[in-house]
Amino acid sequence: MTASLINTVRSTFLQAFRSVNPAGKWKILVIDEHVQNLLSTVLKQFDILEENVTLIESISSYREPQQFEAIYMLMPTTQNVDRVIQDFSNGRQQYLGAHLFFLDGLSDPLFQRLTSSPAEPHLKAVKELFVNFWVTEAQTFSVKAPELFFQIYSPPKNEASFRIARSRLEEELRFVSKRISDLCITLNEFPYIRYYLPSHHQPLGPLQPNQQTRAPPPPEGSSRWRTNLARGEAARQYEAADTEFVTKVLASMVQQCLEEHKKANPDFPSPSDPPRPRGTLIVTDRAMDVVAPFIHEFTYQAMCNDLLPIEDGTKYSYKFQSSLGTYEDKVATLSDADSVWTTVRHMHMREAIDRLMADFNKFMEDHAGFKGGGAASLNDMKDMLASLPQYQEQREKFSLHLNMAQDCMTIFEKDKLSAVANVEQCCATGLTAEGKTPKTLVEEMVPLLDGREVSNFNKVRIIALYIMYRDGVPDEDRRRLYQHARLSMVEQDAVNALVHLGARITRGASDKDTKKKLKQKPQAEEEYELSRYKPLIRTVIEDHVSNKLDQTLFPYVKDAPSVLTPANSTRQTPTPTTSLRSAKPSWHKAVRPTAPVDNRQRIIVFVAGGMTYSEVREAYTLSTSLNKDIYIGSTHTVTPRQFFDDLKVLELSGVGSRAVPNGISLTQAHNSFQEYYDQKYFIPDPTPPRSELQVQKDTKTSGKLSKAHSPSSPYAASSTSVNSLGMNGPEKEEKKKKKKGLFHF
Repeated sequence: MTASLINTVRSTFLQAFRSVNPAGKWKILVIDEHVQNLLSTVLKQFDILEENVTLIESISSYREPQQFEAIYMLMPTTQNVDRVIQDFSNGRQQYLGAHLFFLDGLSDPLFQRLTSSPAEPHLKAVKELFVNFWVTEAQTFSVKAPELFFQIYSPPKNEASFRIARSRLEEELRFVSKRISDLCITLNEFPYIRYYLPSHHQPLGPLQPNQQTRAPPPPEGSSRWRTNLARGEAARQYEAADTEFVTKVLASMVQQCLEEHKKANPDFPSPSDPPRPRGTLIVTDRAMDVVAPFIHEFTYQAMCNDLLPIEDGTKYSYKFQSSLGTYEDKVATLSDADSVWTTVRHMHMREAIDRLMADFNKFMEDHAGFKGGGAASLNDMKDMLASLPQYQEQREKFSLHLNMAQDCMTIFEKDKLSAVANVEQCCATGLTAEGKTPKTLVEEMVPLLDGREVSNFNKVRIIALYIMYRDGVPDEDRRRLYQHARLSMVEQDAVNALVHLGARITRGASDKDTKKKLKQKPQAEEEYELSRYKPLIRTVIEDHVSNKLDQTLFPYVKDAPSVLTPANSTRQTPTPTTSLRSAKPSWHKAVRPTAPVDNRQRIIVFVAGGMTYSEVREAYTLSTSLNKDIYIGSTHTVTPRQFFDDLKVLELSGVGSRAVPNGISLTQAHNSFQEYYDQKYFIPDPTPPRSELQVQKDTKTSGKLSKAHSPSSPYAASSTSVNSLGMNGPEKEEKKKKKKGLFHF
């Protein structure tokens, strides 16, 4: 089983807490708002209190001096460093000592600022944790930056704005590269790095070749040289713009970040026992597979997030029937803590329902003394759940997934998704369920476009997939498709915007087929006809593991592994001989792998511009079939609805989108990365208590401290403080520890 990222990050935080052991046993934790949110994803309040923490304070709120040592767990911003200095300046000593833990790397200027300040004698330790990324599941991580979709793919509004748009994008990519590097450092992995280099379209968005950003053309006559070296640096720089894809830029930045970390920490990565083969980071982007976000998926997690109003992939509101027969409104959290969810989330909906009913019947037999024939349908489960008042927690879990499965199947029938999905699968795979070229696709598609029972959203998905299957259609044909579907202008914009992701939507009579090097492999016979399409990331990972991935399509940034010997390759990566569906369901005990589980080679996949739940599923299933630890991450996780909504405003730079309602910033990039970072994590200072106003005034006029950088920022959060958990002694502390729950503001 692949090592859980959640456990790895949790362990990093706990080790930091345990490394601080003051003489008086108790200690205080001081955090900022962003650290607060990151901590709450992997630890509960109770877990932290168990580490002899007597008080949790927000660094941005007013704090009384305490006779305890403090753990500062902060983002390395200029503002936070100044706050730490202020805690030990002008005769003030906020705590008996300070143990500083920064979630990111601390810049040299800020380190010098700390060590040359009045706070220096009080500093017990300064450490960097490198855990500034969001762990969303055991094998998934995120930057939680959906606005990057627009910064990567939105075309600049005019020629004059190319330079600004590119500098802003590079700034954001620098930030993302540091998040990927943090993940690698946390995993103690210095991977080989490969990136997607498409040959069928030019760089997209602000990176597309433009006179403002391209190097000057070479002198005339330089092209007569046959070798690249002889042609000169000017010619190479001029032509480099044609291959400056977002994946290449990002991969190069990650390589640079890891090399800088290696230079500062020569023992990175520390040796493991037994030795682990060096892993690989594969950087790709949403444009590599534009089909995956459109197609209807029928595995449980993907289908639920497509059809149901699940917020951020985790929050779902539903009706829960109490033991009295009344219905209550419930908000459930879908996370790795829910064992029912983790068991069924990657199963086909049919398998998931069968599993839910089997587990429910077993639960009834084991706990409720149920002697009947068991639940034979979802409705039976619903009736029987109401009669189990004594098993509240388990009732709620079964009730939640019963509601979700039922709602999905209701929508499946109502929206005619069987017919819709059949057309989608033919377009996506280029084959019918029988493995033949579809010849009646238009005849099947047009009635669905004409019908009023099919939503316009689903019609857009059909049309987009059909146009990509045809590699573009004549303008008149496209107009007729829109007319059949009765699409609004905004819905037409969503389809037309595919051109900004490298897809061809318009095709002339003399246009040849686009030559794409990356295509879906023919799969072994699939059990479910409506699930034949597999995301391209599956092909990429399988080909990489079998050493068949084209190095012109996925080149290495720097180092490349030597070719594996047949003995090594077969021992490490047994090739599956059966289809995914015909293999045993994932709840069966896996065959013991040939490599130790704690020593498996890692593959880290990063999808710039959004990853889909179907791609997340592939990371889990391929981990088992290929005997690798596979992790997948992205700027954000995208659902079909969100992808559709973002495409509608792609040409408007995101204006009106959920991620950036006012559109992406069109101002100049910051003067330095630290300035960008300070603005991103800026937290306003609250109004101090009356008694502190005079002290603050004296501090400002003394000139001993430099003023914290606090520009106005679209990222700035509202002023908030952490609920104090203080108590007046160990007795109250022991009592307080019994309380469980997440942090609250």
